[in-house]
Amino acid sequence: MESQAHHPAARSRIVTIDGPAGVGKTTAARTLSKKIGFLLLDTGALYRAVALHLLREGVSQDSQSVPRERLISLDLRIEENVGDMLIYLQGEEISPCIRTEEIAEAASKFSALPEVRQFLLPLQRETARRQDTVAEGRDMGTVVFPDADVKFFLTADLRERAQRRYRELLRGGARATPEEVEADIRSRDERDATRVAAPLARPKDAISIDTTHLTPEAVVQQLLFHLTERGVLPSNRAHALT
Repeated sequence: MESQAHHPAARSRIVTIDGPAGVGKTTAARTLSKKIGFLLLDTGALYRAVALHLLREGVSQDSQSVPRERLISLDLRIEENVGDMLIYLQGEEISPCIRTEEIAEAASKFSALPEVRQFLLPLQRETARRQDTVAEGRDMGTVVFPDADVKFFLTADLRERAQRRYRELLRGGARATPEEVEADIRSRDERDATRVAAPLARPKDAISIDTTHLTPEAVVQQLLFHLTERGVLPSNRAHALT
């Protein structure tokens, strides 16, 4: 698949996909970026990388603040790719280390701290400035890229989101009950929506898609349709990708 031509003088195109845990943001963003040749910016993975670093540095995930020197010492690098994103922490490729439930929980807590969000903001914007990008997270369309070309906000029923996460954990060999997973997601929803720094919210100009009864493929087809409607993709190319 050919990637989009990038001209330094031209403004990169940015598509944002926001929403709470378990709505299928990462799967949709990864598939969409592969289909249209845009860089994938998985910001959830960035927050997990920061969480891994801080835990290794002995910072409690229940801390009310993070010592500045702990963030300054953080060497975080993204290896940019279409449909994928590798993260290097202090020179170590850590993608396999950050997909555990423990790191996800720590990332959710650390991401509520303003200094952590402020630390990652320049990296996210600089990455998208260099190349057409699909950025997924919780504040992409509201804070990080308020002028994105097209913004999406995915939603889904809480029970369905918990079931998806539960199946994902089972495939990864983790042990948890459906009730525990649902309680964890409910807790994250509350934390994301009420934090002081960049709370989870639907961008006013976002296109909302309820994924409760949609397959991952159907979600991507809707994304492609709206990108065509908004002129980000030419209609003939979008049709070829369906």
